[in-house]
Order: sequence, then structure tokens, then C-alpha cells
Amino acid sequence: MTAFQILFLIAAYFLVLLFISYLTGKNDSNTDFFKAGRQSPWYLVAFGMVGASLSGVTFISVPGWVEVSQLTYMQVVLGYLVGYWVVALVLLPIYYRLNGAFFFFVSRILGAAFRLFLVAIVLQQFVFDEFDIPFEITVVISILLIWIYTNKGGIKTIVWTDTLQTAFMILAVILSIVFINRELNWTMGEFLASEELKNYNTFLVTESFLARNHFLKSFIGGLFVTICVAGLVLDMMLQKNLTCKNLKDAQKNMISFSFVLVAVTFLFMLLGVLLFIYAEQNNISVPLMDGTPKTDLLFPEIALNSGLGLTLYITFKLGLIAAAYSNADRAQPSL
Repeated sequence: MTAFQILFLIAAYFLVLLFISYLTGKNDSNTDFFKAGRQSPWYLVAFGMVGASLSGVTFISVPGWVEVSQLTYMQVVLGYLVGYWVVALVLLPIYYRLNGAFFFFVSRILGAAFRLFLVAIVLQQFVFDEFDIPFEITVVISILLIWIYTNKGGIKTIVWTDTLQTAFMILAVILSIVFINRELNWTMGEFLASEELKNYNTFLVTESFLARNHFLKSFIGGLFVTICVAGLVLDMMLQKNLTCKNLKDAQKNMISFSFVLVAVTFLFMLLGVLLFIYAEQNNISVPLMDGTPKTDLLFPEIALNSGLGLTLYITFKLGLIAAAYSNADRAQPSL
């Protein structure tokens, strides 16, 4: 696929988002813009929140962490799980009672900017460098496109676009696992039983409490990160849970979402294992950035340049675009 074809794919993707914005923005009242009229189905919000929580960091970086951390990141994710329960059962009732917000401009801007920056690097290296487009222009265009499709419908639009973006992200991961297993002549069951996977099977670290990634430290860290990020900066509170019909629906959304998030993150970890196994067997080097190996770029390198097929190429690009914008697009109505 040429760079022009990739640009066409990106344009088509944004046309779909604009169409969703048109449909959801017909009623442009403040209630709809900020709270979607409190009519969002809880299951739709829950699914969309998966993509919003994973972001480009998970989509690109988590598979790249496997070489160093193996599966120990799941210790942190288990902390996330319990953290979301605390948010659902303790903090959500407070937000529903108070109906709102306090200022979190700095954290929201920095968080969205970092996630957009990470994925923009990949888009720049694999697409826009070919057109000699400066990185700054890539970012400005991206932010402008986000503003166009969120300006009319606000959070009501984002509830639906996040659902679409989550679907693309998960589809890209599943297809990557399927195609790489096929290239390695494995079924999924054979991969899970393989000796190669056993080389990456460190899940719990419990031997020494002084270890940086000891289970208890990781679990408690994940717990409090979730409470602070999801529960105290109003990112999900103001924009997603307060669009549900009532507190009970919002709590069902948060609890169900927490389980799905754990399962999807584990898929990313398995994908990471497959990426390193495939790279080793096919003599694929970790891509360099500024002369330094960058494991974050291994997933795009294999998906885009190793001949695994056009289907994977397209779904990876869509997943990458979704990862870039699923967090950044929520910044406007939140601010």
C-alpha cells in the first residue's frame, strides 16, 4: 500500500467520523453536547471506554514491553480492575449527586497530548515522511480534524465514535494474532502450548519485595493510578458515565468495562510475545529511532513491512488512527 493509499484510508475514516458527527449533532443543545442528554446505553459507553482507556500507549507500546517485562504488566492491570470497582461504587455516586466537575485542564491537556504525540510519531515515520511533511504540520492537521468532528455533537458524538474506534483497535489486535500464528504455522492452541511462549511466561513477581515490579507494588500502583486517573480528573466521569441514564447504569458500565479491559490488555500482551517470536524467526530487527532500538515500533514494522497481507495492513492503520484520536477527541468537550 502506497502512502497515497494510506492517506485515502485516513480520509475515508474521517469521513465516517464526520457522518457520525452529523447524525449525533442534529440537536445541538448544551445538554446533548456535554452529557448526551443522559440517554447513552451503558453497554455502548462501556465498549467505547475500552478504546479510550487503551489509547496509543497500549496499542503500540504494550506489545513492545513484552521483551523486557514479559507478562508482569498484568499485575498492574489487575490493580486497574479493582480500582475501577472503587470508582464505580465509591466515586460515581458522589459525581452523580454533585452533577459535575472541578478543573483539570493541566492533566487533561498533558494526557491527551502525550497519547497523540506517541501515535503521531508512527504516522510520521511510516507515512508522512514520504511526503516531506514536517511533524508539526502532521500534528496540527490531526488536531484540526478532531475539532471538526467533535465541535458539533460534543460528547454525544464521541460516545459513538469511541465505539467505532474501539472496534478497530481490537480487530487489529485479533487479526494480527491470527495472521502471525498462520505465518508461524500455529493454531491459537498450539501457540499457547508452545515452548516459545514459555520463555515469556513470567506473570507474578513475588520472590523479593525489593524488586521494582513486585506483585504487591504493581497491584497497589495500578489501583491508585486508576482511582486518580479515572476517578479524580473527571475524564471518564464527566464525559462518559454522566451520559448514562442513571447511576445504576453508570455503575454497570464501569464494572463490565473493567473486566473487558483486563481481557483486551492480555490480548495485547500475547500479541507482543508473537511479535518477538516472529521477529526472531524471520530476522526482523527492532526499528531504530535516532540510532536507538525502539520496541514501540516493532508492531508497526511487522504489520506494515513484513508481508502479512493487505487486510492486516489496513486494519492496523485503522487501529493506529483510532488509537491516536480516541483519547485526543475527548479533550474538547471535557475542557
